[in-house]
Amino acid sequence: MPLLSYLAHRRDCQAKQQSRQQAIASLSSRYHSPLSAHQVFILNTPLPLLIPNIQSHEISPYDVLTAYAKRALQAHEKTNCLTEIMIVDEEKRLEQDSGIGATVRQGKRPLEGIPVSLKDTVSVAGYDSCMGYSGLLGKKKTEDAPMVKLLRDAGAMPFVKTNVPITLMSFESANDVFGRTTNPYNAAYSPGGSTGGESALIAFGGSRIGVGTDVAGSVRIPAHYSGIYTIRCSHGRFPRSHNSTSMPGQEGVMSVYSPMARSLPDLVYFLRSIIEMKPWTYDQACSPIPWRMKDIEQEYSHGPRRWAVMPSDGVVNPTLACQRAVDITVDALRKMGDEVIEFTPEQLPTHPKDMLRLAAHLLNSDGGKTYESHFRSFFEGGDPGAVQLSRFFKLPRWMKWIYVKWVRYVRGDKIWADLVEGWSEKTVEEQWLLVRQREMHRNKWFEWFMQNKIDFLITPPNALPAIPHKAMKTAVSACGYTFMFNLLDLPASVLPITSVKSTLDTPSPTNRWIPSTNRVARGIYKYYDTTAMEGLPVGVQIVGMRRLEEERVLWATGRVEEALGRGRMSATKI
Repeated sequence: MPLLSYLAHRRDCQAKQQSRQQAIASLSSRYHSPLSAHQVFILNTPLPLLIPNIQSHEISPYDVLTAYAKRALQAHEKTNCLTEIMIVDEEKRLEQDSGIGATVRQGKRPLEGIPVSLKDTVSVAGYDSCMGYSGLLGKKKTEDAPMVKLLRDAGAMPFVKTNVPITLMSFESANDVFGRTTNPYNAAYSPGGSTGGESALIAFGGSRIGVGTDVAGSVRIPAHYSGIYTIRCSHGRFPRSHNSTSMPGQEGVMSVYSPMARSLPDLVYFLRSIIEMKPWTYDQACSPIPWRMKDIEQEYSHGPRRWAVMPSDGVVNPTLACQRAVDITVDALRKMGDEVIEFTPEQLPTHPKDMLRLAAHLLNSDGGKTYESHFRSFFEGGDPGAVQLSRFFKLPRWMKWIYVKWVRYVRGDKIWADLVEGWSEKTVEEQWLLVRQREMHRNKWFEWFMQNKIDFLITPPNALPAIPHKAMKTAVSACGYTFMFNLLDLPASVLPITSVKSTLDTPSPTNRWIPSTNRVARGIYKYYDTTAMEGLPVGVQIVGMRRLEEERVLWATGRVEEALGRGRMSATKI
């Protein structure tokens, strides 16, 4: 009965929240005391400097765990970012290794004594990976995922898991089980999604490095909204097997696991450590590709680079704050002597609007049935964006046909009509045709990069600096800047550039801002309020020209940091 299932749903959500709070309250009092000066020093020390101190016995991994656990609890109190608390288990592992308070474990492992946070989807033995679905509570994992095994062998300490949106199809991070995660810069806004709990935790300083997933922008949008660093890895570069997902079996647009970090040195060090651990010996899904940064540095040691800029995806022109971040980046690179060429959407090998449509149809080719199958109650709270997608799926085909014609010819909105036309569950034959189109796009972009001798592409990560809570109801389709590169499976990083300034970013007659007029754009522009957004971070996205070349994109990210005049270890201090 619907009522009984709803009551069971509410009961289990309340029980899980109580269990989480009990796990926090039962931690030793040292985790609830103020941070000491030594702990602040630990939190502010980038990985390349901190790990040698742990390996040389100068800093204890026990002290590092205590510092990060304290800060993570503070982050959770402010943003509600945590789902599973695994701190006690890591304490026990330290005791088993060398005794409590030990200065170092055996060997000089690359992530020795470093706490790592994980998206809730990651499988850790003894813990749930419910992804916000109450029906998946109590189904604790019996074995660590290959990624977790690798992290432990590297000396890392997976100490917390972080919140996600239900369905994993959102740039918000809210669900009935764990509640809503907020942006650490402004509680009225989302930290992004679907890896939003992770970005909130890292931005607050409760973790230095973490792991998320990305199928349409799910590590890059949170990095942009929360002011941290990330790189979306190509499929096969980062371990991903035996974890949870809301859409198992979906391969039209592959979801990939990827690293997130507080600073670029942390991000580079973390990804290098993972790859040097030979992840292909842990996970069959990983390609046996070694770390190649020295080769990239040698290749790029002489001469300026050639950058392309995509200032708009042709669906939603970026708001002024996001446009300004791109302008700052372009100006800095030109002052360095690099060549930067702007391309309109029509000048690109395929129009981004067509790629957004194709990616959306591929990702949702089951008509939303798979992510809906995990709901146990009709009343279980779904993400407002995913709800809109599902409602349209369920309309009769004749009604959708009439709607598309009305939008195209009466409303005159060709872009929205193109995006929703054919929005229905696909047959196997239709799915294969979509995959064929995907491969055609990939070939065209590869040829375009090579023929134009483009090294890297710069774009906004999103049209908005962030969205307020529950905005996905109308903002669900505004993901073209990131989604297209999932379709192409290209590595892409995001780094913070500036922050919203109402004096510079408010539309006025003197601004050179031309807003888009289609329904997708209207659904996101309504939330652009520079006064309310004052101080929110704003980033840019850097895209590589070939798959599986994450080192090139990280090098390019460092080039931008250098052009901006930032210090090598730049990051917000605690």
